[in-house]
Amino acid sequence: MEQPRPAPARRRLAGPELLALGLLLAGLLCLVTGLVSPHDAGATLRRIGPLLVFLFAVLILAELAARAELFDVLATRLARLAGGSYPALFALTVCLATVTTGVLNLDTTAVLLTPVMIAMAVRIDAPPLPLAMTTVWLANTASLSLPVANLTNLLAAGRLDLAVTRFAARMALPQLAAVLATAASLWLFYWRRGARGRDRYAPPDRHAPADRVLFRVAAATCAGFVLGIVAGVPIEVVAVAGAVVLVVAYAVRDRAALRWSLVPWPLLASVTGLFLIVDTVVRYGLSNLLHAAIGADPGAAGVWRAAGAGAVLANVINNLPAYLAGEAVIPAGHTDQLLGLLVGTNVGPLVLPWASLATLLWVERCRAAGVTVRWPRFIATGAVTAALALAAATAALAWL
Repeated sequence: MEQPRPAPARRRLAGPELLALGLLLAGLLCLVTGLVSPHDAGATLRRIGPLLVFLFAVLILAELAARAELFDVLATRLARLAGGSYPALFALTVCLATVTTGVLNLDTTAVLLTPVMIAMAVRIDAPPLPLAMTTVWLANTASLSLPVANLTNLLAAGRLDLAVTRFAARMALPQLAAVLATAASLWLFYWRRGARGRDRYAPPDRHAPADRVLFRVAAATCAGFVLGIVAGVPIEVVAVAGAVVLVVAYAVRDRAALRWSLVPWPLLASVTGLFLIVDTVVRYGLSNLLHAAIGADPGAAGVWRAAGAGAVLANVINNLPAYLAGEAVIPAGHTDQLLGLLVGTNVGPLVLPWASLATLLWVERCRAAGVTVRWPRFIATGAVTAALALAAATAALAWL
């Protein structure tokens, strides 16, 4: 007689999943108790709706592209191009992360470039953290150059009524200063000889994907994703289209890969809860604190105060709501002060994992790849780098 199969053990929720549920429940509690009005909550959900759709789709796209070994192939080619030299590899990865963030956006860098970096580390038998840290730091600090590079930039460009070329020209020197300061910190903390423990690496052999059809579909889909963003198609539309294409391809070629764990519900829950909590905090005194911190000085002092306040608040509540809250207290016409706030909310959020959406996406990509992040070191090195990059970019902005 056949014995009944034991019921599968229920998987316990991990720390990030418990945190996501806690943030969502806290946000819903603010709504239920009336701390935030249904009108304000509805406006918030309408505002972040496209963002949630983007997150849902782009993480599925990235996961399936990784399974198709697209990132393994790209990582191998980049490592071979550097020829075994760590300084050359460092320069290539810094330039790649900077260009990807500036031309596309920081969230795309976090989702698509992080797996490339981690796969490269595996290919050359090197620690993955230096390559991963290059991605997450430059995803944030290299997002000043163009409006498309960061959602905060799009908000600022609308308020300032700046064309793309004028915006890029105004932020070129602060962007260069931020990238150079970030690169110096990356070399000091993660890339120098004493940190990496070796002089050179052996360039890997060419990598052939197991399923060439899925590989080609994934490559074409990611290329279309990039082109769609460059063409100005809404990011949520491009992400959904790419995810649908890959899901259909896997349904035909590898249906076992389509599992419920692909759904990134912890991140969606975290973002929703966080915005509801921020709405509540803004309603009960945050605006007054920001007004006192930022002030109304249109000169250099106001720029420094706005940048510092934006960086601190971004690490506390996330950079997008921090920018919106800070923008509301800056007087109309204070262009430099508003740009200072933008520098703070873009360059500053390197300390805590929820400080920017790109960092949250990066954490998800690292977790999926099995990369361990030691949070005390992440916070300590991030604080130093944020301070250096923020000071360099703000000084460049105030000097212009």
